Amino acid sequence: MTDALKRLSDEGVAIWLDDLSRKRITSGNLAELIDQSHVVGVTTNPAIFQKAISGGEGYEQQLTDLATRKVTVEEALRMITTADVRDAADILRPVYDRTDGQDGRVSIEVDPRLAHNTPATVAEAKQLAWLVDRPNTLIKIPATKAGLPAITEVIGRGISVNVTLIFSLERYREVMDAYLAGLEKAKASGLDLSLIHSVASFFVSRVDSEIDKRLDAVGTDEAKALKGKAALANARLAYQAYEEVFSSDRWTALERVGANKQRPLWASTGVKDPAYKDTLYVDDLVAPNTVNTMPEATLEAAADHGRITGDTVRGSYEQARAELDAVAKQGISYDDVVQLLEDEGVEKFEASWNDLLKSTEAELQRLAPTEA
Repeated sequence: MTDALKRLSDEGVAIWLDDLSRKRITSGNLAELIDQSHVVGVTTNPAIFQKAISGGEGYEQQLTDLATRKVTVEEALRMITTADVRDAADILRPVYDRTDGQDGRVSIEVDPRLAHNTPATVAEAKQLAWLVDRPNTLIKIPATKAGLPAITEVIGRGISVNVTLIFSLERYREVMDAYLAGLEKAKASGLDLSLIHSVASFFVSRVDSEIDKRLDAVGTDEAKALKGKAALANARLAYQAYEEVFSSDRWTALERVGANKQRPLWASTGVKDPAYKDTLYVDDLVAPNTVNTMPEATLEAAADHGRITGDTVRGSYEQARAELDAVAKQGISYDDVVQLLEDEGVEKFEASWNDLLKSTEAELQRLAPTEA
């Protein structure tokens, strides 16, 4: 094994694991990854919880207790998921303390069915923060139009947020604006801004999957030569936007009173196309003050044969813009692609959530005590 993960960490990239299960917690595997693989955070989503709970290991006693109490399936689901997040947060607490709250973070998502409902998203975020009751939690809020004012409101209440499902550069700028507005609100309320943290989860591989499919449909050699370039170009231009916003006068005024930058987080970094190197979205997205949240297979690949050669983002903005422009010249609409990906992202999380509810309900029925 190379020490690529250490080099990645030394370059200012926080390595987070995009997976959580009770078995990973109780077996000591999470602690081992923190100790040996430079993992300093964990992200979850409905699909991850669905896989963990349907796998069953470690959940039966809690499910039996919940079935005996005859709780609703929604309540049972929240008791199970918040228990896992709370335990993971406790394991990561030393990292949180060591990094002054920047890392050692565990994310938990608001119910994705609320993605287009601002007041319900805010209410759910407050409830989740209260239920988990750990300072190193991040509440995940999707970057839908309805999610933007929810981000401002939740940040304004002093709750740290992981903004998820960002695909477009325009939406990313709106997310950063929502974060700064939230900090301004928190400041006006007299809150300690140094305790508020946020990451903005910019999705990567799905952009290539969709644009590559459209380039194949065009079918020319010129179009095919652009495959595998759009996602990196999009992410690199997002970092350029991050540098601009977090060097503005508006930001400087907040930084003076202790505010933390909202870090870009590279999400969906598992490579979907086997023709590409499996560490593509790790090796080629190295920049200071970023997070890369990796599925375990990507983490293992990066540890084994990642090629960390320093900053691979700054200095590439002109080329990145040229590559996106070249894609547009093939008749592929950037706006259409990113809106489709956002809509699909919400739909996929909703579907996973519904599957999760169904499998949890089936387990509650199976484990319910028989009536005397």
